[in-house]
Formats: sequence, structure tokens, C-alpha cells
Amino acid sequence: THGSALFTRGETQVLTITTLGSTRKEQQLDGLGIEEAKRFIHHYNFPPFSTGEVKRIGTPGRREIGHGALAERALEPVLPENEDFPYTIRLVSEVLSSSGSTSMASVCASSLSLMDAGIPIKRAVAGIAMGLVTGDNGNCAILTDIEGIEDNYGDMDFKVAGTTEGITGLQMDTKLKGISLEIVEKTLEQAREARLFILDTMNQAIGSSRPELSRYAPRIYKITISTEKIGAVIGPGGKTIRAISEETKATIDIDNNGTVLIGSPDEAAARRAIEIIEGLTKKQ
Repeated sequence: THGSALFTRGETQVLTITTLGSTRKEQQLDGLGIEEAKRFIHHYNFPPFSTGEVKRIGTPGRREIGHGALAERALEPVLPENEDFPYTIRLVSEVLSSSGSTSMASVCASSLSLMDAGIPIKRAVAGIAMGLVTGDNGNCAILTDIEGIEDNYGDMDFKVAGTTEGITGLQMDTKLKGISLEIVEKTLEQAREARLFILDTMNQAIGSSRPELSRYAPRIYKITISTEKIGAVIGPGGKTIRAISEETKATIDIDNNGTVLIGSPDEAAARRAIEIIEGLTKKQ
């Protein structure tokens, strides 16, 4: 793999795998007239065996889509900019065992996996699920890192993800009509303490992104050519750029601003494609 991590907390265990690809691998989104694409994709899978059940595995349900989106939003702020890291990033979080808070465990596993892959994220991200139990007399107790039974019988599921510097993702479900600001403040403070504890433990496994990408990951290089030379590189009907790709087995993408992205699993092949392109732009 290009990067992977196994995160375990209590009886909850999540394995996250990172895969890198060229910008051609971006997920195309169907919109109303506007073409959109995502360069960062997080998929969350919750198979029946993770809770000891035997069921048919079908298409992703509402839970899997929602949990995947929550973790994706929590991780997105720490990713490098596309200009600095021109890759498509796909994360797949597989829940191997579940006793609650698998979405936040997938945030932790994803952060570790990104660093293992050598992706220069700004900071590590961790998540924690907070709960609440209220009594008839108005008393309440805020729970940290709730399990499945506490989620089921409790009054709140407050998921908080973030870094040492602040919060990157929030989601709250509650069975109550409302929650006071005092409880929210206390919950966020307890979540911060728990998050810092988890981040400290994660840092003992891997404190920062690896200095280089995996040797199995594609190598993508970016060069800039004059906009006047774009036609020379593409050639009539794309003949020239196809010939370069066939010779070097590299993928080549050119935008209207003259930015050229060359990608290949073989570094030597990518370097050869760069030499040919630079030669074409110098001759013309």
C-alpha cells in the first residue's frame, strides 16, 4: 500500500489504507450544470462482522456515507494545497471491530495513515465521541469516549475532531429538546483534554509525515511552460502528447495556464517525459 494504519481504542478497531493517484483519478461529481471534482475522498465501511453479526454486505448505507463524510470534513483542513501536492488522495477506513465511536476512530486511523504515506499534512487529527446522561432532578453527567451501550441509552452523541490547535469537525445528535451552553462548553473542554491525550499517544507511533512517499506510490512532477508552447506539446489532434505518453508510459496533463503534470510509477520514465517536453518547448 501507499500508506496504512491500524487504530485500536477499547474494543473498537479501524484499519485505514491510503492510496495516491494522479489528478485524472479525481472523483467527478454530478452537479446542476457545474462540473465539480474531489481530490480527497474518504470511504468508510462498516461490515456486519465488526459487531459480530452475519448479514449480506450490500451498497453503502446512510450510516456509512454520513460517517465517511464526517471524517472527510475533519481531515480536509490539514491537507496540503493542490499546488504543493498535486495528487488525488483516497482513504478507505475498514471497521474491524466496533464498540462505539468508529467514526472518530476512523479519523485517528486516517491521520496516521496519511502520515505513513508521506503526505505532508499540517498536523495530526484525532476524534472523540462525547455523551450525556441526564436525570429527572436536573443533574447530568458528561461522558468521554462513549461505547455503544452509552450511545444507545444516553441522551447525546457529540463527536469532536481536531488538532492540538483547534477543532476541525463537529457533529451532535441529541434526544433532548435542547442543551444549555454550559453543558456544551464543558463537553468541548472535556473533548479537548481527551483529544490531546489521544494525539500524544498517536505521536508515539508516528510523530510526523514520513519524509518520502512510498516506493509503490506514483511520482508526479509539475513543470510550467509558456502558454504559447502548449500547442507544440499537444500536437495536431493530440498526436505529440500521445506519443510521449506511449514512449515513457507516463500520464501527462496540461492546463490552460501552462502547468504540466507528469505522473508515473517509474521515476526515470517521468524524468524522460520531462526532458522531451522541455526539449519541445525550447526548440519552438
